[in-house]
Amino acid sequence: MSNVTLFFHNYNLLFFLLQKFHRDLPPTTVYAFGTTKHRATVPGPTIEALHGVDTRVRWQNHLPPNHILPWDPTIPTAMTNSTRGIPTVVHLHGGIHAADSDGNANSWFTSKFRERGPTWSRKTYHYPNNQHPGNLWYHDHAMGLTRVNLLAGLIGSYIIRQPAIEEPLGLPTGDEFDRPLIIFDRSFRTDGSLFMNSTGNNPDIHPQWQPEYFGDAIIVNGKAWPRLTVRRRKYRFRIINASNARFFKFFFSSGLKFTHVASDSAYIEKPVTTHETLVGPSEITDIVVDFSQSKTNVAILVNDANYPYPSGDPVNDANGKIMKFIILPDREVDTSRLPRRLVEYPVADLSSVTHTRYVAMYEYASDIDEPTHLYLNAKPYDAPVTETPRVGSTEVWYVINLTEDNHPLHFHLGLFRVLDQTALVELDEFKECMTKKNDAVKCHLEKHARGKKVAVPEHEKGWKNVFKMIPGHVTKLAVRFSYIHTNESYAFDATAEPGYVYHCHVST
Repeated sequence: MSNVTLFFHNYNLLFFLLQKFHRDLPPTTVYAFGTTKHRATVPGPTIEALHGVDTRVRWQNHLPPNHILPWDPTIPTAMTNSTRGIPTVVHLHGGIHAADSDGNANSWFTSKFRERGPTWSRKTYHYPNNQHPGNLWYHDHAMGLTRVNLLAGLIGSYIIRQPAIEEPLGLPTGDEFDRPLIIFDRSFRTDGSLFMNSTGNNPDIHPQWQPEYFGDAIIVNGKAWPRLTVRRRKYRFRIINASNARFFKFFFSSGLKFTHVASDSAYIEKPVTTHETLVGPSEITDIVVDFSQSKTNVAILVNDANYPYPSGDPVNDANGKIMKFIILPDREVDTSRLPRRLVEYPVADLSSVTHTRYVAMYEYASDIDEPTHLYLNAKPYDAPVTETPRVGSTEVWYVINLTEDNHPLHFHLGLFRVLDQTALVELDEFKECMTKKNDAVKCHLEKHARGKKVAVPEHEKGWKNVFKMIPGHVTKLAVRFSYIHTNESYAFDATAEPGYVYHCHVST
């Protein structure tokens, strides 16, 4: 099997595709992934891969000269007023592969590869799929254009399956009972076109740039507030939050429970049942819902996460509803099950930690107290590389959120386990010191990191590639730079250019 190569030829990025998101809404012009223009959709097709079997994708750009959404040339961006076409590059979120197939923000390219970014190197991306089985997703990652390219529709699901590991678990299978749900928010004009405010939060500094986008309508798999008829049995839903900035706190209005089986790209050790779950932008939660336990014939999946999260506006009737499940009345035989144990991966061995790092999130504001930019460790994206971990190593990272919002931090390549989250005491004093020195050790982090501990949810104690950084807290991570299922080094040169990034996934 490992000698077989699967080729997914000519996955295209297309313009002027019309998609109908709601029966009462005119068709919407979008950008979409697909093998042809007539088969392209938002979200794009789900790519299914087998563990150990290569996937090669030739990402092609057929986008038009001008963007359908407002973009801002005053922020670092791949596009300028003289760029011929719309830059794009695809990142396979959660993928473990060589850096030249990772979708570096500066590896962008325009239509027919006429213009290319400084780190562009190849037309065909290679995904070896040697990692553990699980859920990934692919999306645009172009410098300074991610927010508008994602909003235009450049997103899709990717699943790595490993039958020898997964089939014995007995979880729901098949297209009907095992479904990706890609959820995001959008706003529309009355003519059906996508709406994004063209005036920035700081119009005198950034005429169009807004740090966050929140839409009025909730979209699931390309439909606004959809309904799904289900049988009285177990279903598996691989939920991807593909929003630019919206958090979702999911729960069922009828009281039905979720049973978590995986988080981001990795299975957890044993199922965890909850009444609600908080999913940040770019996070994936993999759940099983047993509709045979419903006492009603209708179950509505709802959301009550403030936006921005956690201290923003409460949800309303529109963005508080996700989708409706219509449950058929008759019970049926269900051969799927929830095993007592799922998949157990090696733990993070802190006795072998090779390095401790401190990463601080800063937000900078204008005179009118609106954000102008956000930096990690007070450095812009194009600053010289500061983190150079050794392949095969385990490191401890302390991530310090000095902003007012929860930020989902995403690692490319490496995975991590969340060890703890601790509130910072005397926060203003610590912020003042960090603003001056940008050094957590010199600012005595240990003196300030002694507030209330926040428990890591049971279903998020496994290996992850995204986690929610609570404002005013320090989050301790054990970061692993090797395959988590074998603890072996990568089967490619992870030190090669252009390298990998870590970033907040509130899309810019």
